[in-house]
Amino acid sequence: MEKREKHSKSIIILFAFFLIWNLLIFIGPMAIPTGSIQDLSGHTIISENEGVINDIPFPWNIPYSCGDRMCHEKAERSFYLNDNQMSFCSRCTAIWLGLVIGLGLMVFYSINLDEKFIFVIIIGLIPIGVDGIGQLLMLWESTNIMRVITGLLIGIVCGISIGIIIDEIKTIRSFKKTKSL
Repeated sequence: MEKREKHSKSIIILFAFFLIWNLLIFIGPMAIPTGSIQDLSGHTIISENEGVINDIPFPWNIPYSCGDRMCHEKAERSFYLNDNQMSFCSRCTAIWLGLVIGLGLMVFYSINLDEKFIFVIIIGLIPIGVDGIGQLLMLWESTNIMRVITGLLIGIVCGISIGIIIDEIKTIRSFKKTKSL
């Protein structure tokens, strides 16, 4: 990891987008009346809480609508702010937060895509895989703290990976331009 000489507009834009997204996720439960949202438990892919979400004012309804489709939102696996369930479960919330942290690092630092980083990616995937498979096979029930740790870890690795991919695309484009001259 080395200090970035020239900031990447693409990484800054993605960082800003995910920062705003996280602000919506964390401020939303605080911005709506206390105790308005208690149990959003459901399934992924389908919207099961439209009635509740339609009563949430804009823009706070956006993460709740996305969470309804992208996350199981099980009440016992979610955090509550202002006595309102958050729009994503604890692991998904941590993944979103990790993306911001990873991209935030990439705003100021650059990392070379090499064997070492590929090893870091694999190591970053193992905890969430072990925890998820253990739960799926009913070997244990993970705690919210473990979900946050594994979610943050994978989110940070993904945020850094996105930054590296953007840097690599720019390097390839630059190489093609100089090669064609």
